[in-house]
Amino acid sequence: MNLSLIGKLGIIFKYIFSSFLSIEMFILSLLLFVILIVNLRKDNELVQMIAIGVYIGFIVGIVISYSTYVKTCVNSFVKAIMNYVYFPSTIVYFFIIVFVTVMILYTLFSKKLTHFKKIVNYSFFSLLYFFFMAFIALATYDAVDLVNVAVLYQNEIILSLVQISNLILLIWALFTGFYHLYKFFKKRYD
Repeated sequence: MNLSLIGKLGIIFKYIFSSFLSIEMFILSLLLFVILIVNLRKDNELVQMIAIGVYIGFIVGIVISYSTYVKTCVNSFVKAIMNYVYFPSTIVYFFIIVFVTVMILYTLFSKKLTHFKKIVNYSFFSLLYFFFMAFIALATYDAVDLVNVAVLYQNEIILSLVQISNLILLIWALFTGFYHLYKFFKKRYD
């Protein structure tokens, strides 16, 4: 199906007004959006809590109404994650390095991060860059075709570099999450 952007928007517009359920979903979403925009000026915590409750209600309603489809989606998602853990993709690895580059720039110019967090970020990101440079050097030196997945998985060093890089990024993400939770609760209860 080769449609232009306007054609795709036309199809979505027809869908929105094709049934009562889709009109109802559109009106509820629009109403929630308007309430949240109006709340920007008033900054009422009750409205924020109600909005969170509505979003959670939407998710619970979808899970209850379409439970078999939700189970299928969750299974597919877990399979995709496990597939990536055991058979990492070089495309995702390149996107991880782009993400790391953006985070390095953020760390460099951020005034909000403490010196401790900056040092942790620099150490993790430097290690990730080292593994990425080793990955590129090894792939170039051994003339490994990065598109050919079978050849890529036969090289234990390249596979290990990508898997350890993923583990390091996961450890950094967990550390960052717990660090921000610690700072949040420390500020809140001090």
